[in-house]
Amino acid sequence: MSEEVTLTIQEQKRLRLLNEVESGMMTVVRAAESMGRSERHVYRLLARYRREGAAALAHGNRGRPSTRRIAQQVREQVLERLQADYRDYNDYHLTDVLAEEHHLALSRSSVRRIRREAGLPSPRKRRAPRHRSRRERRPRPGMLLQMDGSDHEWLDKRGPRLVLIAAIDDATGEVPFALFRPQEDAAGYFLLLRQIVQRHGLPLALYADRHTIFQSPKQATLEQELAGQLPRSQFGRLVDELGIELIPAYSPQAKGRIERLFETLQDRLLKTLRRAGACSLEEANRVLAHFLPGFNRRFRKQPAQPEPAYLPWPAGLDPESLFCFKHQRRVYNDNTFPFSGHRLQIPPDRHQANYARCRVEVRQHMDGRLSAWYQGRKLIAYAPEQPGTPQVDKFTPAQAPASTRSSTVAKKPRLPKTKSRQPWKPPADHPWRRPFKITAGVKETAT
Repeated sequence: MSEEVTLTIQEQKRLRLLNEVESGMMTVVRAAESMGRSERHVYRLLARYRREGAAALAHGNRGRPSTRRIAQQVREQVLERLQADYRDYNDYHLTDVLAEEHHLALSRSSVRRIRREAGLPSPRKRRAPRHRSRRERRPRPGMLLQMDGSDHEWLDKRGPRLVLIAAIDDATGEVPFALFRPQEDAAGYFLLLRQIVQRHGLPLALYADRHTIFQSPKQATLEQELAGQLPRSQFGRLVDELGIELIPAYSPQAKGRIERLFETLQDRLLKTLRRAGACSLEEANRVLAHFLPGFNRRFRKQPAQPEPAYLPWPAGLDPESLFCFKHQRRVYNDNTFPFSGHRLQIPPDRHQANYARCRVEVRQHMDGRLSAWYQGRKLIAYAPEQPGTPQVDKFTPAQAPASTRSSTVAKKPRLPKTKSRQPWKPPADHPWRRPFKITAGVKETAT
């Protein structure tokens, strides 16, 4: 009974050449030239072919397991870890976790193959990518940062729903800073940009969507139109004062780098928070601070030009004068101005006794303080107090400051409005119900 032999295309070509040599239709020299081998090697093939037939042309290692095959014990360890703790990890993430925490250094393709052979598909469903024009990365770090917020169940309902506010460098894919906030607000972006400036320097440009945090929805006033200015949000005013260009994005695909970052973090960071047992905003920020350095080492790209483009902070410039919310208010005749439902008093000073009808700039600082400025001079600072504590209680920029002892004019309390109020009916003997009698042009009430 003849044994079936499967030959590759190259081996079939050699079999045809050897048959022609055996039949005398071709010389060994011509056969060696066609095979790209030496005459000595062709003579060896011919001798083996005469002894063993076509099976002599098949490779000797065919059908044998590879010497570089992953050991069965390692395969079982991968499957055990996968089914126990990492069932919802994708192939790339699973490869990194196995190498970092379990010292199983395998390639992504090997992990994928072991997983598929066990009938365990990846939890990540991929769609066919759409064709889009590619934009090259900026050559130097700090030339362009993309920033955005991601509203997601980061704590898996163990705590409140949080928003991750982050920035990513377009040249390297590095995350210079990120933080969790209760909601996506301008204060979060103020804190984000301040940390980036303190750690790296001033970036040349920022790339963000057209959220009202970045783009003001207000119409330009007559003064702004005459001055050729556009309404700016608080964040837009901040980047203008810092000399940073703010570039608006007109589609999510335009800022795809930050979108893909959030897609990766919603997979990896969420699992890290789960394993750390984070249940609050403070715990989530602590876990994030330890997570980012390793994440940047794993995904950072080498820029075309390694020299950073960040600009140093200008000497003599106070960050507190920029990283705050600024509002314009007109002073009343009694030297008070309104702010968040309060009337704040301006005391007299040596420069000017009365500031009536003047426009002052109210700065709402990130630590909860308020300060009033006029023509570059600080008039007074306000600090909200907690009853029974000498220290100032911090409040978020969305909250109104509490009243101070002497510098605030107390506002009259308002009576609560009733939803449905019944009309008052006078009694039967009320003077309004008595008939009137007119005598000599005088209206009298009948008795």
